[in-house]
Formats: sequence, C-alpha cells, structure tokens
Amino acid sequence: MTWLDKLERRFSFLGIPGLIRIVIGFTALVWVLMLLYPEFVLVLDLDPARIRHGQIWRLVTYIFIPRGIGAPGPMQTLWLVLALWFLWFIGEGLERAWGAFRLTLYFVVGMIGTTAAAFFFGSNFSNLMLIASLFFAFARFYPDEVIYILFILPVKIKWLGWALAAYLLLGFFMRPNSYRAALVIAFANYFIFFGPEIIHHARHRHGVSTRRKRFESDSRSTTEALHRCAVCGATELSDPNLDFRVARDGEEYCMAHLPKVQTTG
Repeated sequence: MTWLDKLERRFSFLGIPGLIRIVIGFTALVWVLMLLYPEFVLVLDLDPARIRHGQIWRLVTYIFIPRGIGAPGPMQTLWLVLALWFLWFIGEGLERAWGAFRLTLYFVVGMIGTTAAAFFFGSNFSNLMLIASLFFAFARFYPDEVIYILFILPVKIKWLGWALAAYLLLGFFMRPNSYRAALVIAFANYFIFFGPEIIHHARHRHGVSTRRKRFESDSRSTTEALHRCAVCGATELSDPNLDFRVARDGEEYCMAHLPKVQTTG
C-alpha cells in the first residue's frame, strides 16, 4: 500500500468532488467582474507583501484569475471559453483516473508550491504553473488522447506535453538560479506524485537494457567457434564432423593437418 493509499483511506472525506468545475466557475465569475471593474483583479492577485499585511484571501483567490489572455474584451472572452473548456476536459479526466481525494491533494500541493515560489523567490508564477502541472498529470494518464487545435489540427496530448516541457526546460537553463528553484518548487506536486514512478520506470528500462545486452552477447557467443585449425581455418561450425587436437607448439589443428607425433591431448 502506497502513502497515497494510506492518506486516501484516512482522509478521503477531504476530497472535493468536481473541484476543477468549481475553479472554472469562479474563474468565469472573476472574468465577468473584470469586464465590469478592470481593477478588480488587483484585489485577488498573489502578492506576498499584501498577504503579510493581512490580505490572506490572496492565498486562494489568485487561482481564479484568468492568465495569458490579455485585457478583457470580446476576442479574449472567446479564448477564455476555450481555455476553460480545456481545463474542464483535463479536470474530468484526472478525477476519473484519481478520484476526488487525490486530485484535491494534487491541486492543494500545487497551490502550496506556487505560493512558496512567490514568497521565497519572488516568482510571479501565479496559477499558470498550477494549470501546467495539471496538464502534465493528465498527459501521464492519457498520452494518446487527441485534441484538435483550433478544431482543425489533431495533436496527441503527449506531444503537447513534450513541447511544454521543452519550453520550461529552456527557461530552466536560460534563467537565473532563483527562477530554477522556483520552477522546481512550483512543480512539487508533479514530482511528489510521479517522481517515484518515473524513477522506477527508469530503473526498469535500464535493467531491461542490461539484460538485453547480456542476452545478445550470450547469443553472439554461440555463433563463435571454439576450435579452429591453424592451417586450413576449419572450425566445428564449418564442419561438425571434424576433430581437433592441440600440438606441442600450442596451436590447434584439425586431424588432417595435425603435425605427426606431436599431440598433447
């Protein structure tokens, strides 16, 4: 029984069914309020300085802020609808695979990691990295699921996952150490949940590769001759009926070319 199984048996009542749907609903509400009051978002953002001064609601409300869309407008609203549909698609898949408790735990650990990154490294990751961690988890469960970009181009989830991973790795190597540390902490939920599995699979693949190489080496040895005549080059593979002897000079000969009265065995 894994540690997740033990936690789920003891605290399953803490799971929130339909958690991602709740997040989507509040995100849509925040977007409407932003359309009416553009400055409203400033009250919700993850701001460590203001949180230290008592505005603790920011520890939760930042996850409802639509990111990467731009200022509220008609076209941005359309993009938001597509983004929320995709988030709903991911959330439903993860809840089917994990159940409410594990998805809730994964989400909460991701929130803690994002908040820690903001407090200790000043990184304004906000909820984008949290959503990215949900996407990576979905890609582990449904790598061959196909979505249609702009409803036209079919792409498997795993390829989108690799593209996003490449983008994040580029930032990891190009940005300063503070960004790297913040990135690792922001994805703490992914490493905690999938790290042991990834390590186990890597070790398993290494073991399989080692056994395959050993098997191939043993297979090749069965095709190598044990006996070879120093004169004609014949072996037991070229002629199974041949007998071989070792002469006093240390060389091995077939019976037809064995030096007379010099055998040692």
